[in-house]
Formats: sequence, C-alpha cells, structure tokens
Amino acid sequence: MLSPDLFEPAFMAVKDGFLLSVLITLASFCVGQILALPLALALTSKWGAMRLSASTYTFLVRGSPLLVQLFIIYYGLGQIEAVRNSVLWPILRSPVYCAILAIGLNSAAYSAELLAGAVRQLPVGQWEAGKALGISYRVLLVKIVLPQAYRAILPSISNELVLVMKGSTLASAVTVMEMTGSARVFVARSYAPFETFLIAGTIYLMLGAVFGRIFRFIETQTALSGR
Repeated sequence: MLSPDLFEPAFMAVKDGFLLSVLITLASFCVGQILALPLALALTSKWGAMRLSASTYTFLVRGSPLLVQLFIIYYGLGQIEAVRNSVLWPILRSPVYCAILAIGLNSAAYSAELLAGAVRQLPVGQWEAGKALGISYRVLLVKIVLPQAYRAILPSISNELVLVMKGSTLASAVTVMEMTGSARVFVARSYAPFETFLIAGTIYLMLGAVFGRIFRFIETQTALSGR
C-alpha cells in the first residue's frame, strides 16, 4: 500500500546520490564527445585501415549491452596484471571512474556515427571548393565542415545526453551510490520500492527536462548566429 509518510525519507535517501549522478552524466558525456570527434574523422577517412578500425569499434560497442561493457572494464581489466601495474590502475580500480569510462566510451561510439553521418551528408563541392582556394584540410575541417555537421546533429546530441543520463543508472551495478544505488539501499531497509523509485524517476525526469531546455537554448542561439 502506498504510504505518503515514506516520500520524505525516500527523497532524502535518493537526494544523497543526486550530485554523483549529475557528475557521472556530465563527465561521461564529455568523454564521449571528446572521443567521438577523432572516431568520426576515422570513420570518414580516405584510409581504409582507419575506417575499418573505427567501424569495428563502433560495431562492437553499439552491438553489446552497456552493462556488459561496464563489467568488463571494472571487473575484467583488474584481472590483467599489466593493468594493475600501470599508471592507469588508480583510475581503473575506482568504480566511479570505471563507470564514467564505460559510459563515455559507449556514448563515443554512438556520437561518432552521428557526426560521421553528418559529415558525409555535406556537399562534396564544399571540399572541392576549399581545395581549389588553397584552404588546408585542417582549416576547412575546423572552420567549415565541423560547424555545419555539429549544427545538424545538435538535437541528436541532446538526446545522447539524456541517454547517457539513463546509462548512469547502471553505475550502481559496480557499487556506485548514485541515485539508483541510493534508492536500492533505501528500498532494502524500508521495503518501499514504489515510493522510492517514484521519487527517483521524477528526479531523473526533471533532470532530463533541464538538459533538454539547455540544448534547445543552444539550438536557438546557433540558428540565430547562422543567419
């Protein structure tokens, strides 16, 4: 039976993991977007080996569950002695950093395909005109191609941020006490799953709405500046 008296303690329990959920979401999203650019450039490269390597990575990541990838990074890499003796071990032994890395690498694969698709859709004549004018590849890419590509996929990037936020709920599977993990601990004590997860779901919904509003503002400003 629904108990209104449990809403306040449930909210206080879930609230403890709010900042960690936001941190994991934003950090993972940034990692994904940073890695997506070189991946997208590799996917659209004229070199077959680069295209094959990048497409293999995106195929493997997009074709396997994020939870499995998280387990491989958190539990699997720790079984490799070379990893435990490397400078990366202080990072890889932390469940929070492993969650950020796993979700970020997953997001990078999806974002790279989005960006690569946008680059492929641009008229070939822009590249040819730039070369004819003597514009270098780097300048052409940074000043002309990428601004158009990112403008085209801004709504998709907004959706990707929301998907990353949803993916952050899996961090509790490796003992990270973000909102979902905090909610599960409270449910184990109170036996009130409905009230607890209703509160958690509402907070996630509001957080997603905030992210959506931010990106709609960015889209509006980008459209105005492009006129």
